Amino acid sequence: MNSGKTINGLLHSLLPIAIVRRFAALGGCFALLLVVGVASSPLTAADDTIRAGIIGCDTSHVIAFTDLFNAPDADESLANVKVVAAFPGGSHDIASSRDRVGKFTEKLRDKGIQIVDSVDTLVDLVDVVLLESVDGRKHLEQVRPVFASGKRVFIDKPIAASLADTIEIADLSKESGVPFFSCSAIRFTPGISSARTDPKLGQITGCATYSPCPVEPTHPDLYWYGVHGVEALFTIMGPDCERVTRTQTEDTELVVGVWGDGLVGTFRGIRKGRRDYGALLFREKSNVFIEGFGGYEPLVKQIAQFFKTGVPPVSAEETIAIIAFMEAADESKRQGGMPVTIESVMARAKAEVADRK
Repeated sequence: MNSGKTINGLLHSLLPIAIVRRFAALGGCFALLLVVGVASSPLTAADDTIRAGIIGCDTSHVIAFTDLFNAPDADESLANVKVVAAFPGGSHDIASSRDRVGKFTEKLRDKGIQIVDSVDTLVDLVDVVLLESVDGRKHLEQVRPVFASGKRVFIDKPIAASLADTIEIADLSKESGVPFFSCSAIRFTPGISSARTDPKLGQITGCATYSPCPVEPTHPDLYWYGVHGVEALFTIMGPDCERVTRTQTEDTELVVGVWGDGLVGTFRGIRKGRRDYGALLFREKSNVFIEGFGGYEPLVKQIAQFFKTGVPPVSAEETIAIIAFMEAADESKRQGGMPVTIESVMARAKAEVADRK
């Protein structure tokens, strides 16, 4: 184990960035004592800017997020975080990546963002990371040097292109002591984000969510875009789904989940007709319909808060549960629509991770 990197990781994951910068040149023993003394400190003092770096410039999110963070009149909650560097990345076998990475990279360059040629170079220039690569297959390898550097990271959807990769990312986070979170912006849409904890209409008795669901051949069917509607379902219902059944036609996905308390939640993926986002909540006192997308600002505010505090707004366990739901849905499709337990897909994925080591 490289003790220098280990201590560096502890410093970046536990201490205010201002302190890390001031004491980076000091000896490891002193730095380690510093970690022990102030591990619970928030990330930044009011007069310190958190330098954010982007990995992957092949999604429109990089422009939207940069515009929010770097706006001269940025909301107070965003004001201390600035995007300063980006690594373009890109995937030649995904058209939406191949055709957009150059365009979005140049837009970032025009905004004064430094463009670098590797992830390793990027992490040396920044304090925190936005892993934005549209290709979930690349996330595990791209996040390794981020965890090794001890820098907090937001991983955009999908967190990975397999359940095994998702579990390994969570394992790396635990091993390094570096926090992360991953989610769709749909999670923080008004109404959806508060549904689980809002007591006014009584307990939730079920939920049906929907979202667009185009597929990408390089990814399991729901991972690419259906993840938005699945994220909404889990935001409302919680992570404790036990079994999944899936029906698929050319234009529609219908995935039914049964939760541990016997409640039923469904996700409908849309490939024909109006492609919108929404949820119907069934509650003890009244049913509630939520429609639309609340934009990126609520998510970006959550990212900024996470970068400052190190407290993820979404647990790794819930993110794993979302991916396990989609993995079980794929397995149900392979089995002709038979019910598939979350336990079975988790066991298989954990075995795959163990075989890699």
